[in-house]
Amino acid sequence: MGNSLEDMVEFDLRRRGITDARLLAAFGKADRKAFVPALDREKAYEDRPLQLTHGQTVSQPYMVALMLQELKLQGSEKVLEIGTGSGYQTALLAELAKEVWTVERIEFLATTAEDRLLDLGYKNIRYRLGDGSLGWPEGAPYDRIVVSAACPDVPDALVEQLGEGGILAVPVGDPNGQVLVVGVKQSGVFEKRRTIDCMFVPLIGAQGFAHWPEQQQKDRAP
Repeated sequence: MGNSLEDMVEFDLRRRGITDARLLAAFGKADRKAFVPALDREKAYEDRPLQLTHGQTVSQPYMVALMLQELKLQGSEKVLEIGTGSGYQTALLAELAKEVWTVERIEFLATTAEDRLLDLGYKNIRYRLGDGSLGWPEGAPYDRIVVSAACPDVPDALVEQLGEGGILAVPVGDPNGQVLVVGVKQSGVFEKRRTIDCMFVPLIGAQGFAHWPEQQQKDRAP
């Protein structure tokens, strides 16, 4: 719909199958307009990705909601987020979890997001500039891990940093398209399943992509 924050939550999320009440409430609190570039603020409530600097995007609200619903957050978890971006998903995680540890490789995005989130009053977030494909080992284990960029495969480093019973959500594929993979760590074994098709910008790093032949600008569910 895109007319207002309330319309976005009702029509683009709840009526399309996002049923987690805490998640819907978080989308109502973390106003997407605060996280998009000034020139695109009139488009803030449209269900589509919006362009950031450095070839990155603010992801489609429905895609973000699908990923976060898969995490089944109850409020007591420590979450590792790979790809801070504008800080929009970070804010949603901060509403839903006890602690958020977020990693971003692009310094401009990392510092801008941190300043924005601090200005908005979020105090349960830790920030790191670095290679997200390697996670944040010093904070492990994590109850949940979410990756907001495409990987050629599930990074081993992230599986290692996932705690027992933890859930990891990551888009896996190539420039032509990916699938959202969701896995649970049980008795030390990572059991994964494929969910929906999606399109994300790449996770550049040691356990991500070395480069991206033709960069996508979608970050959405097809």
